[in-house]
Parts: sequence; structure tokens; C-alpha cells
Amino acid sequence: MTEVGLRHLFAAASTENYTVHFFRDYLELKEALSKRGFFSVIYSLSGSREQRREGLVLLSELSQLYPKTQRIILANDEREARLVSHLAPSGLHGIISKTASLDVLQAQLVTLLRETRRVNVNAHNHWYVSSSRMLSPTERAILQFMAYGYSMPEIATQLARNIKTIRAHKFNAMTKLGVSSDMGLLHAADILINISVPGEDYMMAESAVTAH
Repeated sequence: MTEVGLRHLFAAASTENYTVHFFRDYLELKEALSKRGFFSVIYSLSGSREQRREGLVLLSELSQLYPKTQRIILANDEREARLVSHLAPSGLHGIISKTASLDVLQAQLVTLLRETRRVNVNAHNHWYVSSSRMLSPTERAILQFMAYGYSMPEIATQLARNIKTIRAHKFNAMTKLGVSSDMGLLHAADILINISVPGEDYMMAESAVTAH
């Protein structure tokens, strides 16, 4: 979502109690955070894979450095929202799909902002993620290796498993996550690595909100 789109989203009268600040890179946000506190940081997933990974890592870093600050993700579509929700529900205050209508987006955003400073423990349930669809330890391990560039034969060697077994686990992971390609699974792997374990790296955000 562009800055123009984000400004339009925040133009609703119901968000008039908040001041919105936009940041195009991590350094700008980092400097701002050192000078003032933000009620909420909202990250819009977009750009290249590297930019997206940097953005995901920032949200994890924020959970460690600024635990009282809300962290909200604007996902590109419902599939991506489900992926984020499924792989990294802990500590996120909300996950919103950009494909929703403007009215729905604004309503969801206002609802999350009104939840004060506590983590919305039901954020991942917005997408009705069932515990029966959780990845197995082997499936999660495969995604982790994929995120670091390992091939299927290399993963089989690392996990001391037959290549056919690894491919079967990979297929199961794709089915559970609702993705149909290696690229989709790689995106899921990036989410798993860069959000679910807080504080591993650094990244950037697109907008931050302060309450009056």
C-alpha cells in the first residue's frame, strides 16, 4: 500500500484522535523511536522479498525494545493474512487484509487502536486459524531451512531423512498453509523465521501512530 493509500485509510473521522507519522525506511523510524513513544506501529507488507523480511524483523524487534507499543500488520490479501496469523500470532495486536473494502479496513483499524496497550490475544483468531492446522516440528524445520536457502536434498541430509519423506512433509506444509507453489512456501518460511522468534534481526515500518 502506498503512502497515499495509507493516508486515505487514516482519513476516517474515527481516527482523528491519533496523529499518523509515515516512515519510508528503518533509520527514520529508529531515530523517531529514540525521541518519542508511539502508541502503535503499523507495517504494510509490500516490496521485494528483502524489504518484506526487513519489515517482519522490525516487528519482532519492537516487541523486545518497546513492549507497550501495538504492532499491526497490513497483509496484501486474506491468504497472506492467514499465513501471518497461523505462523506468528504471538505478540501481534492485529492482522488486517488490504483486500477488504475501505470501510471495513477503517473499522478494523479503529477497533484495534481502541484496545489500548494490551496485546489482542484474539488477533490470530480473526482469521479462524484452527489448532489442527498447526505445522509439525519437521514441517517447521523444513520451512526454516528453506528460508536460509537450503535445497530439498540438503534439508534431507540436515534432518537425516529420506528425500521422499522430506518432500511429503513439504507437501503437507503447503496443504496446511494454503499455498500452491515453492514461492508461496518460501514466503511462509520468511514469516516463520522473521516474526515467530522475536528479537533476531532488524527491519523497517511504514507508519506509526501516536494517541493524543
